Amino acid sequence: MAKSRSFSIYLLKENYNPSNSLKEGHTLELLQEEDTNLPEKAVMYISDRPVNTPWWKSYWNIDKNLIQTQKGALVFLKLNENWVALTFGSTYHQLKDEAFEYDFGIKTTLNALDPKKIKSTDILQPENAKRQRVQSPTASELNFFQLNNDETILKKMTGAVRQEYQELFKNITGGNNIRVSSNLQADEITELCEELIIIYNKEDYKTSFPELQNIVPVKDPTVLNQLNNILVEAFNQDPAPMELVLAIPEIFDYETDYKVKYSGEGKSDLEFADVYIKGYREYLLDRQVEEINSVEKFLSHKLKIVDDNDILIKEYSIYKSILFDCEYNDNVYHLCDGEWYLIQKDFIQKLSDILDPLFITEHNYLHQCDHKREDEYNNSVRDTFTEVICLDKENISPNGQYKVEPCDLIFIDNDYLELAHIKISTRSASLSHLFNQGVNSVELLRVNEEAQNKLLDLVQDNANMESFIREGKYRVSYGIISKKTNKKSNGLPVFSRISLLRIVNTFKMMNIPVQIFYIFDNIDRKKLEEDTED
Repeated sequence: MAKSRSFSIYLLKENYNPSNSLKEGHTLELLQEEDTNLPEKAVMYISDRPVNTPWWKSYWNIDKNLIQTQKGALVFLKLNENWVALTFGSTYHQLKDEAFEYDFGIKTTLNALDPKKIKSTDILQPENAKRQRVQSPTASELNFFQLNNDETILKKMTGAVRQEYQELFKNITGGNNIRVSSNLQADEITELCEELIIIYNKEDYKTSFPELQNIVPVKDPTVLNQLNNILVEAFNQDPAPMELVLAIPEIFDYETDYKVKYSGEGKSDLEFADVYIKGYREYLLDRQVEEINSVEKFLSHKLKIVDDNDILIKEYSIYKSILFDCEYNDNVYHLCDGEWYLIQKDFIQKLSDILDPLFITEHNYLHQCDHKREDEYNNSVRDTFTEVICLDKENISPNGQYKVEPCDLIFIDNDYLELAHIKISTRSASLSHLFNQGVNSVELLRVNEEAQNKLLDLVQDNANMESFIREGKYRVSYGIISKKTNKKSNGLPVFSRISLLRIVNTFKMMNIPVQIFYIFDNIDRKKLEEDTED
């Protein structure tokens, strides 16, 4: 029986082929041998990087001859109207990010998988750019992986295929590309790829995984063009919207020693410890680029992850590394990993219907913010109202456990002990922390006597609070310091609204009232940031 081998397969977009799919300055060498097993019209490139020595050889003054080599290959196959690329080694980094269909792998996998035989999922929470891989020791159904389709985007999945596909391959992994193992011979690989494209064009996943329909990719070129224009306009704002974030667009091993560099406008000596949009801006200014004039710049500019020897570990286009959400024609869209997604309008309306009634316009204690920092604002409320206690940076977690802050401000209001959590910012990641902080605090107080006693110690100056704490009679408030004081839930990034809905439902199960309100920000944050930089 022939040995099973692993294949990594990308589907090129329309109008892309071997002549225009590789990055400029790629290091691949076109193979020109004649007596090969390559199919007709196939094009093969070889990666045969020159040898180099590891940095630690000279660091430790080692004489022994030590070399590192890297081999790889990339094969383009013509399939009727389509081209596919098969990559071996790390040559996939030589493909342009915009050259291949981002949903080819995941959609084909969803169409081919047995819904009861899933082994692994990679998910992304756009709200805070959190990436997570969940694996099962045995083949399982989707509910095992706790995939919340309203809050997450499925990026990769692995599992066993349905019976009808098992003659081709037993298991499949799909993300941007497809990875399958097969014992087919070289002259049969083209047929395998053709079958994969047929599976890709099916819509079986809508029946097999109906819960994955709220967030769908955008394919209309006219809409994509408009969304990209909005993105460019947003980036050129000073400052750019908080909804625009730069992040590594895949699960990354942070145990690796790495540095971050940028390219596309010429070489720069700047390097950074991590990925932030501010670093990319610094690179542009270093290269005398004050404004991005088209989305093509984001496609050609690169985010580079390099090791201590400045050897490339990973490379991505800036476009693929951007997280951004916006509204266009009364629809909400999200850019993630180089793909625009439409958030279904009915779902957005559902969010508004549930969340908007929870927004209040006035509060007895929490008013306009005239302070630079959250702690300064919290202290000012405490100093103004003697019945308010500030618990900012305090801890109620049991000894030896991870710190849990009870709230920022605590007071009795309308027959409830109110736990108020305050945040300056409507940035998704900040709001995610804010919302989760409220739930974590109440859950701990409801079930842990040690946490209750610690809170009692913190509020001992107000004896009236003890009965509320013993009875667990709380109300949670989220105060968001912002200038968006009249937008209710629409003033939050879409995935923050989705996260807030989950938090609200959790509070409902605990019978805890919750309310949200905007605190008018009377500080010019832009000027404050400029003064800080000076």
